[in-house]
Parts: sequence; C-alpha cells; structure tokens
Amino acid sequence: MDGSVNFYRAWDQYKKGFGSAAGEYWLGLESLYHLTRRSVELRVDMEDFSGNKAFARYSSFSIDPESDGYKLHVSGFTDGGAGDSMRVHNRQKFSTFDKDQAYNSRLNCAKSFLGAFWYDDCFLANPNGVYRRGEYDTHSGVAVTWNRWKGQDYSLKTISMKIRSGK
Repeated sequence: MDGSVNFYRAWDQYKKGFGSAAGEYWLGLESLYHLTRRSVELRVDMEDFSGNKAFARYSSFSIDPESDGYKLHVSGFTDGGAGDSMRVHNRQKFSTFDKDQAYNSRLNCAKSFLGAFWYDDCFLANPNGVYRRGEYDTHSGVAVTWNRWKGQDYSLKTISMKIRSGK
C-alpha cells in the first residue's frame, strides 16, 4: 500500500504473519492453510499510480500444510482486466530468501527478486516484492509486480489478495 512494511522477510515470519491488518499485512501461511482447508475463492485487487484498477479472480484457491511446503493450488481464473499471473505459480511451494523451495529454478528467486512467493522459475507475480513507485529501469522484477497487467518493470501502488468461501 505504501512501502511502510518490509516484505523481504524470513520463512518464520511468513509462516506466522506480520504487519497490521489496517495497512500493509501478511496474514501468515499457517493461518492461510487453515482458512483454505476447503477450497476458497481468491480475488487479487490492484491499482497503478495513475489510479487505474484491475483484478484477477480464481474460483479455487488453497494451500497445503507446512509439511508439504505450503504448496499452492489455484484455478478457475476470471479476468477483471489484470490477466492471469497466478497460473504459473500453481502447484509451487512457498519460498523465502532463507527457504528456497522453487521447483524449476536456476536461482533463489526470493533472494534474487527481494520477495517471497510461490515461485517457479521465477514468477509472473511478485506481490511481496520491493515497494517502488511505478515504472523503473533498474533491477527488473524487483518490485510489487503483476506481469500480465503492467509487466515486470512496473511496481504497483496497491495489491491485495482476498479470500472468501466459494459459492
């Protein structure tokens, strides 16, 4: 939302959660696992620095327990203008700089792109990347990105991932 919380954090912090629900916030992988034991819907809302808004909705979203690396399961994409940047992340384990679980990667994506996510060689979405302000031309991909909407050289103003029980 504003860059006031650093999202470049270790595994244990992503597991437990951090930040404030009133602002910049990560719920925590363990809580997310329990909330998604039955598949839920995921909506990813985003805004750029010109006030344009878009979203991506997925009718099915869940993650496995820590013993399976908090593996992601996401499907049923509906385009709200943002495009599908999650498909490539489906069935990937969560990675942080100190716990690289990316299946298909030549490098530690979390460390290389200063974030944490369900990376696979490396990403089409990096919502936990470095907060920058719009377009930039240094260190491609090191930002809050949703590649199918704005590419990897544009840092979004806001991005939020919301879940709710399916219909």
